[in-house]
Amino acid sequence: MTGSPVVLLLEPSGIRRVDPREPQLAVTDWGATRGDGIFESVSVIDGRMPPLDARFDRLEASARALDLPLIDRALWTEALLRSIDAHDPVERLAVTLALTRGVEGGDGTPTAWLLARPARDFTDIRRTGVSAVTLDRGYASDAAEGAPWLLLGAKHLSYATNSAALREASRRGADDVIFTSTDGLALEGPTSSLLVRRGDIVESPSADSGILAGTTQSTAFGFFESRGFTARFAPIRADDLADADAVWLVSSVRQAVAVHTLDGRPLPVDGELTAALNDWLANAARSE
Repeated sequence: MTGSPVVLLLEPSGIRRVDPREPQLAVTDWGATRGDGIFESVSVIDGRMPPLDARFDRLEASARALDLPLIDRALWTEALLRSIDAHDPVERLAVTLALTRGVEGGDGTPTAWLLARPARDFTDIRRTGVSAVTLDRGYASDAAEGAPWLLLGAKHLSYATNSAALREASRRGADDVIFTSTDGLALEGPTSSLLVRRGDIVESPSADSGILAGTTQSTAFGFFESRGFTARFAPIRADDLADADAVWLVSSVRQAVAVHTLDGRPLPVDGELTAALNDWLANAARSE
């Protein structure tokens, strides 16, 4: 990893670059004290601005779920362009867009910032895959419909549960997690969407099951359809994962990683198809 992080604050007066080594967030900010905010991750490859509409759509959906103001897409886009220009050239840049409810006792102005830094190198993981365990998320697959205040489909800053799940996976000797619902459905990873192949059909759980709508998952569907697969949303029984022809976890920065072991049992891995999928995802990120 090379290059210092670039941090931009988005304020009513405009965009301001600040020193990443200096404190910028008030200790009374709702994002710091309660995790009351939202974020989005953007992968920038070779300095090329990626398509942003799907990510802005998801960020705005998260804002609506948390009763936060909708973002100014033009302002965020300008900030992203500035961060790319300001950062030292790197192959992959991981950019985080964040918005909180602001400071407790303040005037209600949200806090917004952008953080751009070199992405971790996931080359080996894309090639070798990961081991995973299934962990109960503690909710039924229809919980979000009856209890929207659980924020199950929002990308919010409170990631303590996801981090705890990854620590539990590590304690069990695994790399990652596939969450399951109390009614037996496979859902998603803590930071990724789930894809499952059976023959010429590739399926992913629907966002209706209370999971985050996957932007990388959507791009992956385009890849599989171009290869003659049928790509669709469908309920996936957790017990059926062991019989799948392939299982992937996909996300914007890590891209696609195959799950080679699940709950201690080996799964089939198609290395050639995984490599082609990752090439497709990288090219899609360079398309603008």
